[in-house]
Amino acid sequence: MSATPLLELRGIDKSFGPVQVLRDVAFSAFPGQVTALVGDNGAGKSTLVKCISGIYPTDAGEFLFGGRPVSIHNPRDAAELGIEVVYQDLALCDNLDIVQNMFLGREKRHGLVLDEPTMEQMAADTLAGLSVRTVTSLRQQVSSLSGGQRQTVAIAKAVLWNSKVVILDEPTAALGVAQTAQVLELVRRLADNGLAVVLISHNMNDVFAVSDRIAALYLGQMVAEVKTTDITHAQIVELITAGRSGALGLGSGNGSNDTGGEPAAAPGAAR
Repeated sequence: MSATPLLELRGIDKSFGPVQVLRDVAFSAFPGQVTALVGDNGAGKSTLVKCISGIYPTDAGEFLFGGRPVSIHNPRDAAELGIEVVYQDLALCDNLDIVQNMFLGREKRHGLVLDEPTMEQMAADTLAGLSVRTVTSLRQQVSSLSGGQRQTVAIAKAVLWNSKVVILDEPTAALGVAQTAQVLELVRRLADNGLAVVLISHNMNDVFAVSDRIAALYLGQMVAEVKTTDITHAQIVELITAGRSGALGLGSGNGSNDTGGEPAAAPGAAR
């Protein structure tokens, strides 16, 4: 594992009109590790991810990728760096098969003709590289897949393009126990293959099962970034709901040891 973050954010601010959603946020994702991004509804998780992926411009702060300053102005910039996001809705087309979904908008062609054999081989190689064996045919329509299989296809689609950072938004939401275990195994495998994985989840069992580090947002501020082995379920709940954990000596303000004072962001300031 590298001691240098692959993706690092410093001093990120984001406002929508008079509402400040992110305030001086620092965040790091390391290659070969799963970093869980946790926080209550309204903490600013979605806004932070959309800033990372280039959907929202930031008002202040800097991005570093591989230790070098970079600019992310739009999703194309993020994709060229190797940042891919798998959103909760998965963005898959039910009427297309697995290969068609994985290459949607990025089709391989020979002139005006689709290069189906190449795309099918690349899709097969990607799934094999992730040790995915739950898909019986690459030509199955996505509408015929289970929830866990659909999540697998969405993740494989994200890593197909030489991705370095993969952000997963609630990948186990609405999945059964067996499907959740399969997806979590795949999440862990992504990190073991050297990717920096960011897992957004409200499920603390999932977080503790696969993450190496946990970053907690509270009302638009990063109140802690800690190793998973150094924190308990109860302490994480404290950070999520109150923005501080007396037992850890952490609270309001980018994981500092200051436990006094109120969070700088007013209630309802983030979303």
